[in-house]
Amino acid sequence: MTQTVLVTGGTGFLGSYVAAELLAAGHEVVAYDRSTDDRILSKLGVADEVRIRRGDVSEATAVLRVVRETGATHIVHLAALLTNAARENPRSALQVNTLGTNNVFEAARTLDDQVERVAWASSAAVYAPPHNYEGAVDESDLVYPDTLYGATKTYNEHQARVYHEDYGISHVGLRPTVAYGPYRETGGSAFLANIVEKPALGESFSVEYGDQVIDWQHARDIAQAFRRAAFTPEEELGQRIYNVRGELATIREAAETVRSVLPDADLAVSDEGELPWTQTLDMSAAQADLGYEVEYDLETGFRSYIDTLRTEHGLDPV
Repeated sequence: MTQTVLVTGGTGFLGSYVAAELLAAGHEVVAYDRSTDDRILSKLGVADEVRIRRGDVSEATAVLRVVRETGATHIVHLAALLTNAARENPRSALQVNTLGTNNVFEAARTLDDQVERVAWASSAAVYAPPHNYEGAVDESDLVYPDTLYGATKTYNEHQARVYHEDYGISHVGLRPTVAYGPYRETGGSAFLANIVEKPALGESFSVEYGDQVIDWQHARDIAQAFRRAAFTPEEELGQRIYNVRGELATIREAAETVRSVLPDADLAVSDEGELPWTQTLDMSAAQADLGYEVEYDLETGFRSYIDTLRTEHGLDPV
């Protein structure tokens, strides 16, 4: 049965991939975003199929209006200021990340006869830096964010729980790490994208954190996870917050994967620095309840990423 899904942040990097995933599953998609630029949607070949509504999640009346007018039965809430933007604009981060999320839950509460599920982006940023853990981290482990962005996501997990317990709002929050893939915008983890993008275009690049484990999660895998979070039947949910990840590899291992695709890649890797949150997530609950499985291993994901970049810049694929 076709459902209408409102995707907040729906013209951004991850939002565009989620829109494409939902369309492929036969749903109608409305992208709600402050930007109406459909560049990424166009690159993914779905711009003509997505309705775009301009608006700001921090404006409660506007959020309620767009949910009501579009007849959205499901909401995938992705709109947020990410790590660096939150650090530079703390008040705006609180308005967008926490008040904006509250506005989405309020719309779902007000229109509870219409909205069936809110799937929303928490983040692995709710966790502490890697040295605080031993082994894989599951959803019950220490939540102690080291960034304002992570703090806003932690608060959102609490308000989501209250909206479920007090008002019966069906929600599923996901804790992904950092998405990679073609058309990624610059951000706090742009250095991860540059490990692929710089060598793909014949440029040199130096990166720290060489011995630290990164979760390399392709945008299409994260999009799959949000589709499953939005539509997994209520009776199959064992919890409300889920870790989701891609393939685990150190920065140094990722650099070697790039070199296996591009033997002449000029990459320098050092072991300096510590990541702000752990990347080693246990996702067994998401696999069991949501049916989530990683489709893009590191070599497959990097190769397709490199080929897309090279083709766009008039270079031969590898």
